[in-house]
Amino acid sequence: MRFVVATHGHCFDGLASATLFTRLLQQTRKDNLDFVYRACGYGLEQTRADEGVLDGEENAILDYRYHPSARLNWFFDHHRTSFQTPGAREHFDAHRAGGQFFFDAGYSSCTRLVSDVAAKEFGVTDASLKELVDWADKIDAARFSSAAEAINHDHAVMRLATVVEHHADDAFLEATIPELLAKPLLVVANSTRVQEAYAPLGKKHLEFIELMRSASRLSNGVVLADLTSELLPNLGKFVTYALYPQSIYSVVVGITEAGAKISVGYNPWSGSARTADISQICARYGGGGHPFVGGMSFATKDVETARAVAKEVARELES
Repeated sequence: MRFVVATHGHCFDGLASATLFTRLLQQTRKDNLDFVYRACGYGLEQTRADEGVLDGEENAILDYRYHPSARLNWFFDHHRTSFQTPGAREHFDAHRAGGQFFFDAGYSSCTRLVSDVAAKEFGVTDASLKELVDWADKIDAARFSSAAEAINHDHAVMRLATVVEHHADDAFLEATIPELLAKPLLVVANSTRVQEAYAPLGKKHLEFIELMRSASRLSNGVVLADLTSELLPNLGKFVTYALYPQSIYSVVVGITEAGAKISVGYNPWSGSARTADISQICARYGGGGHPFVGGMSFATKDVETARAVAKEVARELES
């Protein structure tokens, strides 16, 4: 049976969620499943988890916005902004009684949600994947001891996470998920394939830190960084907090291959309480996320609009 798993692409939590979900199905289904993985994103040029993607005999959406479809058989997510299309929440509520649709915004990672549901609802546990669950939860929830640790790539898993952020398309998922199911996380992270992919990214990471240093400013606890002067592979989440430890929020606008993007975040190491729900701020502009981190996407041609929105959001967070 052809089983399509549509998960959040270029995201370590999306990769790990798909790995845990695959193990759940392997342990609970007796039929032969042929898994097809689709990396989905929110950029205007990125794949959406919609009818065009949900073309398997069975289909799942993980760590990604809900799509109300008769083709959808499984769903796991933890984003507060998961139900944005008309009728999405009603469709979810009507189908969750079947025991294969799960949503809990209280979870810090989708991977942890899949792991807990697998154990509680289906009796499936796998000690060999515990480290993967822990790392996915740590990275997605920014459970680092400091901002400096968050941008330190010395650990092999952090290097793997960086490779995922840059290269996790369909082919990458197809190659990596079976490895994570068969080998320890550190073995996969230290593999030649991952380390070779990371080598040029490590240099770009250091260059990105310097670019952020020159293109950002701090005002009333909010860092605003305009990185639209050049095309970037992605927008780093934690660099502003390392550069400005006293900052409370950051708003970063830049241009990636998927278009213009704004990343908004709360600095958990600031020592100041979070007073804004970032997911709701981003939702007003068509984006989404969590109370502590979120983002918005625009077409490349609308970069000036993105810059204006970034300034508007920064002003709101300053108040």
